[in-house]
Amino acid sequence: MDMTTIPTEPQTLADATAQAMYTRDRTAQALGMRIVNVGPGTALLSMKVRPDMVNGHHICHGGMIFTLADTAFAYACNSYNKNTVASACHIDFLAPAREGDLLEAEAQERSASGRTGVYDITVRTAGGQVVALFRGKSYRISGEVIAGLQQAD
Repeated sequence: MDMTTIPTEPQTLADATAQAMYTRDRTAQALGMRIVNVGPGTALLSMKVRPDMVNGHHICHGGMIFTLADTAFAYACNSYNKNTVASACHIDFLAPAREGDLLEAEAQERSASGRTGVYDITVRTAGGQVVALFRGKSYRISGEVIAGLQQAD
């Protein structure tokens, strides 16, 4: 199919971009992350806490939670098919996650102007307990996630 015939409606573009990223995202695949939902400037990803993800306190390693939040951030800020990377991130751990918990990271765009953006990501258990709050700052670089496919302005 000719790339110019693919619809570039914002939701379709976000879905296509997420799928293209996931096929190349070895970390998300290795950790068992799943894309639940994406949209323009938003993403919801899930990950089950496996036995190999717990630390010496037998709770989910903070690096695993950070990685889930960071991945949701990446899918949200790249949803416009413009290559975007993190310029800064901060996380606050509020409650432990435990082996067997299904975690969900919900990313929301708060600001996007020029080449920069700010995104808030909330990580919760499937039961709704907030585990962590993450804020990511993004910077748009050159190129597209799906080369040749660009959203109409």
